[in-house]
Amino acid sequence: MSTISFVGAPAGDAAPRVVDIHCHGALGHQFGDDEAGTRAAVAHHRSQGTGSLVASLVTASDRVLTQQVGVLAPLVAEGLLLGIHLEGPYLAEARCGAHDPALLRDPDPDFVTSLVELCATLAVPQAIRQITFAPERRGADRLIETCVRHGIRPAVGHTDADAGPVARTLGQIADATGGPALVTHLFNGMAPFHHRGGGAVSAALTAAARGEAVVELIADGVHLAPEVVRMVIETVGPDQVALVSDASPATGVGDGEHRIGALPVVVTQWIARLRTDDGTPGAIAGSTSTLTRCVEWAVATAGVARGDALTAATTTPARLFPPLTPP
Repeated sequence: MSTISFVGAPAGDAAPRVVDIHCHGALGHQFGDDEAGTRAAVAHHRSQGTGSLVASLVTASDRVLTQQVGVLAPLVAEGLLLGIHLEGPYLAEARCGAHDPALLRDPDPDFVTSLVELCATLAVPQAIRQITFAPERRGADRLIETCVRHGIRPAVGHTDADAGPVARTLGQIADATGGPALVTHLFNGMAPFHHRGGGAVSAALTAAARGEAVVELIADGVHLAPEVVRMVIETVGPDQVALVSDASPATGVGDGEHRIGALPVVVTQWIARLRTDDGTPGAIAGSTSTLTRCVEWAVATAGVARGDALTAATTTPARLFPPLTPP
């Protein structure tokens, strides 16, 4: 399938296949747990119109992350995946979301280098394409330097930092890479925007408006209100926005018991949340959507212009993560 039909488009109209740079799995399979499950999850997203994707890994121990990268790197070399995204473990406890807080830790550049060396032995040294981190964690500056040295894009997210530190870090990344910094799922995993304290959101939007950052938006109808998605795209422009699915392993399966990392998840009416001991709603644990459905929702429900939604789901993410050149 080379194109996807688009909700709300004229009869016979079609859209290019989308590029999902933040996706954790599908059909009950978490990327990196095993090769067969990873292939099945990728096939599901491709069947729904995703042309290429980056496999995102949630916070885990160094041992587990090493094993997962070892599974995924050969699939990057094969061309099945655009690359690997470590969403953690260098995140803020206060904004951990569906990441296990017991496993969060300060950045370890030496470990990152060891993963790059592992990928090199598997014929694709640049398999790790991005790492999300909280800039307030000790060692964040060294992590940025290490990422830049290895061609990894540093992404700011899951942070409890105020606007000042986030703005400085985004500027540091843009200067070091010569391109825009990346902000992991804007609004989610950071303090809510407030008119007396804009926090990370205000810093990210300011950087994006200047062309110094690209902000991810999860347009699944759960993580963000329609007017928020429309406001961001119309304010900073689709060239500075990457629509993402943040799809969890529950995608394509439906309601029931699932997991993200090692944490239990309950999906009810297609909304995934961490299971809690007292039965109260836990943190949102990724989405159960595909990026194609996110694009459709952005247009049909959020009122985003069709061309803008497609730019944010195709051109912008493809610019950030072009296919790797074979070694």
